[in-house]
Parts: sequence; structure tokens; C-alpha cells
Amino acid sequence: MKILVVNAGSSSLKYQLIDMDGEVMIVKGQVERIGIEGGHLKQTVQIPGTEKKVIEIFQPIADHVEATQMMLTALQDEKKGAIKSVVEIGAVGHRVLHGGTKFSASVVINDAVKDAIRECIPLGPLHNPANLMGIEACEKVMPTTPQVAVFDTAFHQTMPPKAYMYGVPKKYHDQYGVRRYGFHGTSHRYVSKRVCEFLGISPLGQRIIVCHLGNGSSLSAVVDGKCVDTSMGLTPLDGLLMGTRCGTLDPAVVQFIANNENMTVDEVLNMMNKKSGLLGISGLSSDMRDIDAAADKYNGDAMLARDMLVYGIKKYIGSYAAAMGGVDMIVFTAGIGENNGALRERIMDNMEFLGAKLDHAKNAACADGHATECVISTEDSKVKVLVIPTNEEIMIARDTLELVTK
Repeated sequence: MKILVVNAGSSSLKYQLIDMDGEVMIVKGQVERIGIEGGHLKQTVQIPGTEKKVIEIFQPIADHVEATQMMLTALQDEKKGAIKSVVEIGAVGHRVLHGGTKFSASVVINDAVKDAIRECIPLGPLHNPANLMGIEACEKVMPTTPQVAVFDTAFHQTMPPKAYMYGVPKKYHDQYGVRRYGFHGTSHRYVSKRVCEFLGISPLGQRIIVCHLGNGSSLSAVVDGKCVDTSMGLTPLDGLLMGTRCGTLDPAVVQFIANNENMTVDEVLNMMNKKSGLLGISGLSSDMRDIDAAADKYNGDAMLARDMLVYGIKKYIGSYAAAMGGVDMIVFTAGIGENNGALRERIMDNMEFLGAKLDHAKNAACADGHATECVISTEDSKVKVLVIPTNEEIMIARDTLELVTK
């Protein structure tokens, strides 16, 4: 069966077509600038044993329905497509940001599920509306094809109350759902499962720290295959310093800046989401590659931004090891985690007290665009340190296949 995986943003639609016989991605595409000037579709088809085929289209795209129709037209293109008919698509799996406490697993989409996603819009105001638009657009142009929702928050629903509750009056949790939810759950689930498969061991009895490091970053503590804590909170703003997000801070900072800058709370939060993090500290860029390049030339602010990121990751690793009563594996994943060997070196420096010893040669070989599944710790390291490239799309496709073939 072929599964179409869709990740709809407010003005974009990313997609992959995966042949589940062998779990091979045969199409990767993106529709950009939906509803704004400069609409653009780019699709790459790479069927094993055939030449790569690329379609690129520039035209206005009014809405997600039109974007979805463009996607299907490109998929069925006579010369550069991958399928002859939409009926070859067995199901569509949608990435949905926020499922609140309603969803601890993926589900087949129906009206009740869509209503529940709408109810979570206050918790995910930027993403959930866009995710819904993608779902409803696919329903409109593919009315007989099953649709499945895979939630970013679902994997973290196994956290105990002591990990997810905040120290504000409990009525805010009971009335409004104010608590830690966590994100990147599909990635954390894939990596924590895959690392055990890679090592040929059962997840039972394993204490794993997953470091998902990209433009948005989060860590999770996983025991027996289940999440017991994670760094992101009610929203993806909490936790580590990120590309443009500030990460954890004293909540009174919001009031202090608002009062002194004559800003509203919404304006302060917008600044903390979009103008802070690596960008805000360095004044240069939100891209770790730019930060590294400047820091290596002794730019003080870039050096500080990198040091803050490394220090924050170290603190989370130490706190999760304490919370789990030790750690068996530390796993790096996502764009920075997979490709930035020098940053991994800095993070793992002086971690021998945990029993984690990095093999510098192995680490250097597994970086800079050459990331594969690999162990980067020494043979005598009590804690295994690994790089496991994430694959959220295959996780979404697997969930989708399982649900529609029950």
C-alpha cells in the first residue's frame, strides 16, 4: 500500500508518498506560499531503479484545497509523476501538532476527531488550524480515502503528574488544560524505539535520553519505551534555547519587558517565539551553521549563544539521568543533532561522571551530512552515545497503515 504523509502549515504543504512494501519513500514534495504571492510547488520522484524526476511549478495558490489538488496533479503527472490514479493512495497520514489530553495515540479521522482538534486550537493556535485545513482539503479532493491524525503530543501522554503539572493553582489545569504537553513526540517515539532495534535489545529496562536538536529542540527521558519527562511545555516555547525561541525563563521576565517596553503580553511572547534564541543572543542568525562559523571566528555573541545552548542541553541530560536513576543511552537526532559533530563533542565534554565517554573519531565520522545510525561512544563507555537519524514520516505512515488495515 502507498501512504501519503501530509504536514500542513499555515502557508505550506509538505508531503511524502511512501510505498509501505519495503517502506520506501518514492516522492517528496512541498507546496509553498499558499494564499500569498509567489506560489510554488517542487516535487522529486525517486523510484528505486529509475532516474530522479523533478517537477517545479510557479503559480498563485489560493488555498489549501488548491494546494492539495496541485499535489495530486503532480503525483499523477504522466511523465514525471509516481502514480497513475489517486486510487493508488491507500490512505493519508496527517501530522497534527496538538492533541491535548484527548489523544495518546494516532486515530482515524472523523467529525469527532476534527472537533477535538479544533478544541485544542487555544493550545496550538499557529499549527492546529493549518493542520485542520490540510485534513479538510484532502477530504474534499480525496473523499473516499481514509485519513489518519498523528499527534506531536501523543508520545508524551505517559508522563506522570509530577512531571507534567505546573505549580499554579490546580484549577487552571482542570479548567483550561494548563500543563506540560511536550512536542516532537513522533520523532522521540521513533528514535527511542529505533535505537533499541539498532542495538538488538528490548526497550524494557532501558533508560534513554533523546536529544532532538534542530531549529526547534527538545529532550525527552524514556523508560521502558515510555516518555517520563520532556523539555517543551504547554507550548513549544519552553525548554532549550532554540533557533528563535528563548526557552525556559523566569515568567516575571514577560511582565518586566512588557512594562519597560510598553508592549502587550502577546507582543512579548511573539518576540520570545520569533526573535529570541540563537538569533536574539547572537544578533546574526537562527541557523546553527552561521552561529558556529561566527563563533569559530571569536564573535563574542555567537560564542555566548552556542555556550548557552550546550549548557542547557547538559543540564537537561543531568537532570533526566537523576530523575530516571541513571541513563543507559544518550541519543542525538534531527538536523543539528545528526550533523553537528563538534556540538556533540561540546555537549559530551566532561560527561564521564555519568559513565558516558565519547569516541572522537567515531563522532567525527558521523557528522557534516554523513550522519547514519552509529554508536559514537567508546567501547568501555558504560553509557552508549548514539546518532539515530529521525524519520517522523515513516512513523506517521506506519501508524496510518496499521489503523486503516485493522
